[in-house]
Amino acid sequence: MGGHLISAAFDSRTVQLIFLTLLVMVGSFYTGTLFGNNSAAYVLQAPSPYSDDISLGHSKFTNKVALTFRRSPLLIPETGMTICPLTYNEYIPCHDPSYVKELLPNLDIHRREELDRHCPPLERRLFCLVPPPKDYKTPIRWPTSRDFVWRSNVNHTHLAEVKGGQNWVHEKDKLWWFPGGGTHFKHGASEYIQRLGNMTTNETGDLHSAGVVQVLDVGCGVASFSAYLLPLDIQTMSFAPKDGHENQIQFALERGIGAMISALATKQLPFPTNSFDMVHCSRCRVDWHENDGVLLKEADRILRPKGYFVYSAPPAYRKDKDYPLIWDKLVNLTSAMCWKLIAREVQTAIWIKQEDRSCLLHNADQKLLNLCDSVDDSKPSWNTPLGNCVKLTSGEADHQKLLPRQQHLLVYTESLNNIGISREEFFLDTDFWRDQVHHYWRLMNINMTEIRNVMDMNAYCGGFAVALSTFPVWVMNIVPISMNSTLPAIYNRGLIGAFHDWCEPFSTYPRTYDLIHANHLLSHYKGNREGCLLEDIMLEMDRVLRPQGFIIIRDDESIVSRIKDLAPKFLWDVKSHLLEDKQKKMEHVLICRKKFWAII
Repeated sequence: MGGHLISAAFDSRTVQLIFLTLLVMVGSFYTGTLFGNNSAAYVLQAPSPYSDDISLGHSKFTNKVALTFRRSPLLIPETGMTICPLTYNEYIPCHDPSYVKELLPNLDIHRREELDRHCPPLERRLFCLVPPPKDYKTPIRWPTSRDFVWRSNVNHTHLAEVKGGQNWVHEKDKLWWFPGGGTHFKHGASEYIQRLGNMTTNETGDLHSAGVVQVLDVGCGVASFSAYLLPLDIQTMSFAPKDGHENQIQFALERGIGAMISALATKQLPFPTNSFDMVHCSRCRVDWHENDGVLLKEADRILRPKGYFVYSAPPAYRKDKDYPLIWDKLVNLTSAMCWKLIAREVQTAIWIKQEDRSCLLHNADQKLLNLCDSVDDSKPSWNTPLGNCVKLTSGEADHQKLLPRQQHLLVYTESLNNIGISREEFFLDTDFWRDQVHHYWRLMNINMTEIRNVMDMNAYCGGFAVALSTFPVWVMNIVPISMNSTLPAIYNRGLIGAFHDWCEPFSTYPRTYDLIHANHLLSHYKGNREGCLLEDIMLEMDRVLRPQGFIIIRDDESIVSRIKDLAPKFLWDVKSHLLEDKQKKMEHVLICRKKFWAII
């Protein structure tokens, strides 16, 4: 790379980060994996990358390597969970290309339905532990991982080949280097972000001063836009489909940036109404103008009143081909939705979603758009077909611009009162998790930097994530669809997350998270339908957990006892501890750690 590109992409800490990366490379080499050609399962004796003892041995385990499918009744062999063949190291059950290919004749390709979640029937799901790829290494730690990750952990070259000129990602020896560029900001995201700040504030401030706290980045690529928003204390949910841009979400997650697989196709996104201050599309490959603007109407649903829609794509600036026609369609659709175009310069257009009920009513009367029927916003957005309509703004207090981060983390909203969670319970929950997080770190006995990607599988009000807000982590807050719909309140605290049904696998790559938290989740699914038995959920936990990652489980005594019996078969180490619950009674807390194993 030339000196100009390097200086444009990095800040003043570049040299230190490069040296730190080299040190991390050496340390991670010794906690990495040794590989041969025989199909046997080995667990590497590498208790911690921070250990002074760098000698490595390995022990053969009884788990067998075999392609195994889910069967009923469910039975785990005495030798332990079978291990999937190495070729399945990137297995994502509900985004399996081979299964989607079978469905193609019955899918609406014009609306990109093939990009939606398509979970196979239970008997078609693998029921084996997903192995790490060859030469997998302990991931490089944050913040160095923003700029460098191991090539062997995401060993795909397509993006570097087709997007290298736009500075998405470059190959550097045994590393991938992320200069911070993108299709519309090849000289670095920082400059682009400042330009967006100027455009939203009329040259008087940045995105934070424009009231942007949470952003949805559509078609995010390797998520450099999100990475460079963090200094502004802006939380971003980045998503992209599993498509021709090979493994873009896997790159983002390996970097330690909040992201998930999703698509704007035929269903609503798994986020609440009025959740984001900005929806960002930079060459996101979404045809917003098609199908009567139904995808724009989904953006309208999740945007807060006075939120911004940022569109950096050829129709915003080019006059050739069909771009002017597409632009005219966008202008007509956004005008019908009563959005206001506030800026258009340097290849980017920005609209603001206005709070203008009279405009919406007038346009509906003129048959320019359809207004949505009255719906209960507390219902989770999950497997819900897209609606070709716009919801009238309510003007409720929950939809106002959020306070500065440390203040809005403590915001209690009426949406909680509406589902029976009192102000007292809300603050009790916040205080409880602040105390518990300190206990967790003491019991895990690890360096704070060993944890970056965190998932709370049953987030409730988001208290666990709030307790981690001063740690160098990001948290994916999951609200199960069969529980109280608290995700709107979580977003109103300035946090991010998604709705999910734990009877199905999550939309992410294997080896995504360093820490998974499950508070009284498993007992909730006890006696539920096939596909969400305890063993099914444990298998999904293992799939998305990084080697040497932690799972913290609090639950009923019968659940805890069963997990202690099963954990060795999943190649987990497990320790049981007693901690106080919210009622000041002692309860069992399991801290499980996934062994660093490999197929040899």
